[in-house]
Amino acid sequence: MTAEAAPDGRKKTRSGRRTGPGQPPVDEQEGVGAQAVNSILGANPFVGIDPVSILTDATSWLRIIAARPDRVVAQSRRVARELAEIALGRSEIAPARSDRRFTDQAWAEHPVYRRLMQAYLLAAASMHELVDQADLDWKNAQRAHFAVTLLSDALAPTNTLWGNPAAIKRAFDTAGVSLIRGTRNLIGDLSRNGGMPAMVDTRPFQLGRNVAVSKGSIVHRDEVFELIQYAPTAETVRPRPLVMIPPQINKYYVMDLAPGRSFTGYAVEQGLQYFTISWRNPVAAQRDWALDTYVQACLDAIDVACEITGSEQANLLGLCAGGVTMSLVLGHLAAQGSPKARSATFAVAVLDTEAPSMMGMFASEATIAAATRRSRRKGVLDGREMARVFAWLRPNDLVWNYWVNNYLLGNDPPAFDILFWNADNTRLPAALHADFLDLFVRNPLKRPGEVEVLGTPIDLKRVAAPAYVVSGITDHIAPWTAGYETTGMLGGPVEFVLSSSGHIQSIVNPPGNPKASYYVGGPHVDDPQSWLKAATEVRGSWWEHWARWVAEHSGERVPAPRRLGSRRHPVLEPAPGRYVFER
Repeated sequence: MTAEAAPDGRKKTRSGRRTGPGQPPVDEQEGVGAQAVNSILGANPFVGIDPVSILTDATSWLRIIAARPDRVVAQSRRVARELAEIALGRSEIAPARSDRRFTDQAWAEHPVYRRLMQAYLLAAASMHELVDQADLDWKNAQRAHFAVTLLSDALAPTNTLWGNPAAIKRAFDTAGVSLIRGTRNLIGDLSRNGGMPAMVDTRPFQLGRNVAVSKGSIVHRDEVFELIQYAPTAETVRPRPLVMIPPQINKYYVMDLAPGRSFTGYAVEQGLQYFTISWRNPVAAQRDWALDTYVQACLDAIDVACEITGSEQANLLGLCAGGVTMSLVLGHLAAQGSPKARSATFAVAVLDTEAPSMMGMFASEATIAAATRRSRRKGVLDGREMARVFAWLRPNDLVWNYWVNNYLLGNDPPAFDILFWNADNTRLPAALHADFLDLFVRNPLKRPGEVEVLGTPIDLKRVAAPAYVVSGITDHIAPWTAGYETTGMLGGPVEFVLSSSGHIQSIVNPPGNPKASYYVGGPHVDDPQSWLKAATEVRGSWWEHWARWVAEHSGERVPAPRRLGSRRHPVLEPAPGRYVFER
């Protein structure tokens, strides 16, 4: 077991700015929010978690371990020796630098707390080592690790008042007021949030006021979507429009957060004529909306954007599940011999579902059949319900992190725009849910003609448009190695870029972040790790690299339009429109 120096978060928080009487320092609140931002699911997976399957896998693992008592005995001896070192104060066990649970100075200086922390970390690590020794296949191994993580994270001493020195100090500093606030927060979450700790304080945010504020207008509306055209900010623009296809399970404005963090605003500043689809939030009456429905909607959006701009082609950008939908749009256009798509950008999207992923970890015939039955019965897949369930995929960051912050410390949850967006879930029509599950199970996009949309067989090798594929190196929803597989599935030239962050942070990655970087320029090889070894790391945001790339496919600059919309597609109302407000 390797030792790692524990981070000293207390030095920062002691000198941190206060937000008001009785409130924690700003940087302490940001730490809670940042930990979750790096772990949020964004566009949620569609399979679900089967507790019976998890319990079955954990039981199978225990049987395998029980059949090898020599391994258990050997591991027990190592644990006993390390426990003796802990008791004598000679152990070097320390939490990972990313583990914020033990940043209070008491964990390093108080002899009892230090030994308690080391014993806990030893027990958790030992359980995971036993999983590794069981020689399970990747899916069963990941499920067993997941079961161990659920148990070990729940048993962390920091989840209790007396096992959390920061909570005890706060109770003394506030004369018990923090405990009163914590109780109030707990009661509120029990009544309003299904018993889950709230991840975000939504009160400071208002759509159209401080998020989704880029100036634009609704230039098309039908029963499936609205199309937003954004107002140019320069005297000249690129003539070829960019049409963004967001995921159907989340709202579009993750690309248009606060000014300075808005991809939309940045793209408009580069002279791009930017359009985005804003999906309607379906109800049970729209249970029959399927992939055909959404592919046709994308085609309609492209036609509107091209008509308004007078262009014969459009650049496309697909985000997560929107990228999967975009691949079908591209395949359909290619089957028709249409050159309407000039280029395509895939952002944190996975087309090859055979690669190991978090979604694949829980996929089985039973879980998929159960997920399909649930959505068919209700008519929709409820995004809020899915968000609560999938928070347990990252229990330390998305559950216990807030348990401590909201209840033991008595703080309000942080006010982060990304977390606000993440909590603004939508629903998925039952037919579309079934279609996505079919794509996941059969992986037909890798095989020509295995899937049809709008009556046309899809062969991605016929897609000749240049593509830009961006993934996040720490993405736990759409692993970058799976995203890399897209480079071999398309027929045209592909530029693969690997961002330094996770699923959402790799997208919300504005220039100016000193920690941001990306990898680019690796060779066109089958193995993603070989690509990474040969790629070049560039400091900064991939937005800048992408802006240069997409400009090459957008035409020479022309005078910016004086007004939005056109005679055929007049302005209906200002952005962000109506559908984004639907709950």
